[in-house]
Amino acid sequence: MPLPGLVILDMAGTTVEDRGEVSVAFSSTLAAHGISLSDEQISRVRGAFKRQAIRDLLPPERLDESERVYSDFRRTLAQIYTNGGVREIPGASDVIRDLRARGVKVALTTGFDRDIASLLLSSLGWSTDRLDVVVCGDQVPRGRPAPDLIFVAMKLAMVEDQAKVANVGDTRLDLESAARAGVAWNIGVLSGAHPRATLEQAPHTHLVGSVADLPQLLGLGS
Repeated sequence: MPLPGLVILDMAGTTVEDRGEVSVAFSSTLAAHGISLSDEQISRVRGAFKRQAIRDLLPPERLDESERVYSDFRRTLAQIYTNGGVREIPGASDVIRDLRARGVKVALTTGFDRDIASLLLSSLGWSTDRLDVVVCGDQVPRGRPAPDLIFVAMKLAMVEDQAKVANVGDTRLDLESAARAGVAWNIGVLSGAHPRATLEQAPHTHLVGSVADLPQLLGLGS
């Protein structure tokens, strides 16, 4: 099978280590507003745009507070990442380098707004010249499972054919989004928010341990 022309990688849990930062930010922010959340409630919104996730987690009668709560969430998450440090999934930068060396374009997509994404990239030392495209949650009208992030990444990378696109993510919503986009490779990784049992129930073409397994899956070594 030929290499894809574009590989789209999610950030937290896929290329950036997920040590519970996002879940803690959700739970602590909502707790500060008097709302207690279960692990299952938080798990259901993983992979979604964070602004929409806050709306989904708020009681209906408190939706008018969503922007204020979301602002608090962003501030809390930024503090958690700043204090705890940011690490890549082992092998992620090597995979990105190897893909681009083989002429494959690489995009990062995320449900974070640009400010949080920029914080992560800066902390990792991933300058924009290491990547072809970065698409954030505040750049598209609809979050996952809608395919908007993928379609914008394809447009910016100038890859028009879904048969030449691979999407890689760690959540059920990542896989549902890729299925709706109709990409040829819909790859789930087990390094992030959702376990194998959850990802197996979502549409996918492959499940692998982490982004480090991509070269073997895509035949980069052959």
